[in-house]
Amino acid sequence: MALISSDRLRFPCEPWRLVENIHVPGDEGTLETLFALGNGHLGIRGSHSTAGDGELPGTFINGFHEIWDIKHAENAYGFARTGQRIVYVPDANNFTVSIDGEALSLAESTVTDYSRSVDFSTGVYEESITWACRSGATVTTVERRAVGFDSRGCLGLELSLTADRDVSADITSGVVNRQDQPVEDQSAHDPRRSGRHAGRVLLPLHLQGTDGSLRLAWETAESRQRVAMAVDHWISAEGQPFETLVGEDDSSVRYVLAIHDGDTFRLEKTVSYLVAGSTDAEDRGESLAAEAEAKLVPFADILAQSKAHYDEYWTTADILIGGQPEMQQAVRWGLFQLAQATARAGVAGIPAKGVSGSGYEGHYFWDQEIYLLPYLTYTNPCGARKVLESRHAMLPDARVRAKELSVDGALFPWRTINGLEASAYYAAGTAQFHIAAAIAFAANRYEWASADPTFRAELGADLLIETARMWASLGFFGKDGMFHIHGVTGPDEYTAVVNDNLYTNVMARFNLRAAAALEHEGIAGTERLVWRQAAERMFLPYDPHLQLHSQDNDFMTLEPWDWNTPKSKYPLLLNFHPLVIYRHQVLKQADTVLAMFLQWQDFSAEEKQRAFDFYDPITTGDSTLSACVQGIMAAEVGYGDVALQHFTEALFIDLDNSHGNTIDGVHIASTGGIWSSLVCGFAGMRDQGELLRFDPRLPVEWEGLSFRLKVQGRLLAVDLAQGSIGLTLIPGTDYSDEPLPVNVREQVVTVGADTVLVPLETVPVPPPSIFPSVFPTAGLPIIR
Repeated sequence: MALISSDRLRFPCEPWRLVENIHVPGDEGTLETLFALGNGHLGIRGSHSTAGDGELPGTFINGFHEIWDIKHAENAYGFARTGQRIVYVPDANNFTVSIDGEALSLAESTVTDYSRSVDFSTGVYEESITWACRSGATVTTVERRAVGFDSRGCLGLELSLTADRDVSADITSGVVNRQDQPVEDQSAHDPRRSGRHAGRVLLPLHLQGTDGSLRLAWETAESRQRVAMAVDHWISAEGQPFETLVGEDDSSVRYVLAIHDGDTFRLEKTVSYLVAGSTDAEDRGESLAAEAEAKLVPFADILAQSKAHYDEYWTTADILIGGQPEMQQAVRWGLFQLAQATARAGVAGIPAKGVSGSGYEGHYFWDQEIYLLPYLTYTNPCGARKVLESRHAMLPDARVRAKELSVDGALFPWRTINGLEASAYYAAGTAQFHIAAAIAFAANRYEWASADPTFRAELGADLLIETARMWASLGFFGKDGMFHIHGVTGPDEYTAVVNDNLYTNVMARFNLRAAAALEHEGIAGTERLVWRQAAERMFLPYDPHLQLHSQDNDFMTLEPWDWNTPKSKYPLLLNFHPLVIYRHQVLKQADTVLAMFLQWQDFSAEEKQRAFDFYDPITTGDSTLSACVQGIMAAEVGYGDVALQHFTEALFIDLDNSHGNTIDGVHIASTGGIWSSLVCGFAGMRDQGELLRFDPRLPVEWEGLSFRLKVQGRLLAVDLAQGSIGLTLIPGTDYSDEPLPVNVREQVVTVGADTVLVPLETVPVPPPSIFPSVFPTAGLPIIR
């Protein structure tokens, strides 16, 4: 059921804010995700800070995790041994407010006015509630919060309180270790959700509280990572008495005071988090807490950092959609989430939920390379490089993992935090070897788009070479003289452990070609020859009867799925045994279609259209990674209405909670896919060829589409309107003014400081492909 888009009284459409004007019980968990704040390193969910008003409140630090031994029902060689799970760090977003003895609560108190918002232009969360107290007083509380950017481990919280008469106020500011609170383990019901640890996770190392300040530190029981926090308080009413209490799971500072009619009491709470690895030093908690204290900054500085960051961010990252205010708000919310998931991550991966929730255990997947690095490469290339540096740092473990699976080179983990494979179900995990090509593809794109002069020597060559070695040993030359790759799972997890998955083979071919083209002393002549031969002889399954590329060698022989299956049975992975799904012709997400998008130059327009016509109707979209790709390819083949339907579906996945699991965090890869849908779908951008290319497909309902790209040292402005595309290089001290040649529908134009306006003719809608009656839903693609 739609949430944001269906209730514009409760959630008014504003271009630069997400606003909730009416509190309705029951959506707390989802809204905690939608109103979350983060910077890629530190994240805090958008829960109400008053006790008991949250469903999954919490704070996360990217990469801070606990481990445990995976218990397999039947063990086998090479199975993942150690699980990894992101940990809720002790949460500072806790206030209790009592007025004249009444504890204010959204669940039990009388509220006469309510509003909260998150401002995309400043990164500030603000909440205002007016309470009609039982004592007769009317009290308004206002909360503000923001995360630091230059000070990436810092969090600022502010609570202000105003009354229309003299009142007695009892205000407690708390720090709560939610990780070790008893909570139902939801992962048994839904593998997308994070599980819970059986025993205690955070062991106290240092607990100190004096003069309204807290200095606290813990250590995880198994991974032995440490987290410390320094918390300071400032109040506007000087000289008021307070009480400081410290415990291993609950520490607090309490103020009891009188607030006079018309006065405003203000409490600022500044927090600094710091994480570190294990150490045997006796003062390992005290010293870390002291380091956290040294990094504390005032609340006003945190607000200023956040505003300065977003002032700069939006000058290059904003995307404008003409004449579509609701879509514009949703696009900006998505771009805001991308910034929150990546801006200050440092040399680390990007969790599938960013730092907005615990879904998927906080793991890094191929999502970051295929769905997030396109956005980062063209808006924040320094951030893209850091993600690739984090993959490069995993190479030693990836080489060990390759040996475990009897292949050469490096085999990167399907899901991980610390570099080791954490996927307990190998069929939908380890068998997805295509992650190797995703990393190689992202490295190649970054080098092409950034013109980074040191990347290849320092990182890129290693990533391309080691993954190419893996492919060369994983595959084999068959009796037919072709190169085959067997026993793999492609992006579509509803078809697992197959032979010659087309996506895998196409991306492996790219990987082998790119590595073979390197001039590198570490590549032997015979090795380079094998790579070239494997690439040129790569087997791509094709059905001559349907004149169609097959998703894998046996896909066309599978039994069609029963499309009368009720909607209540979707997603299929929660309602059918994997073996039932595997033997049917049904897709969880784009697979062959994705291959044709990423390797666009390898397929003809007719091949792409026929593939889309066949696969789109049998794709359930059970994965949030699918709609954006389906929309991009719908736009390319000329199905404008279908492209817009898929784009709209992707755009509101979280805002409308259409997949029912937004509670676990933002689907960050899908928000990255929204960026690609706009830039690569409707603007038709393609890269890694001789020139940057555009083949626009602007929806007829839109007045225009504008965005900027950082490409090869320049800042390129793209302004798309009905009937034309304008290209301009934006001057700046950080950008080259050297003209940039660009291909627009096979017309090469040279772009400089003066706008180049290229007229565009309307692209006719092609007739749909016609397939035999064995494919009953053939015809114009539909959305299921």
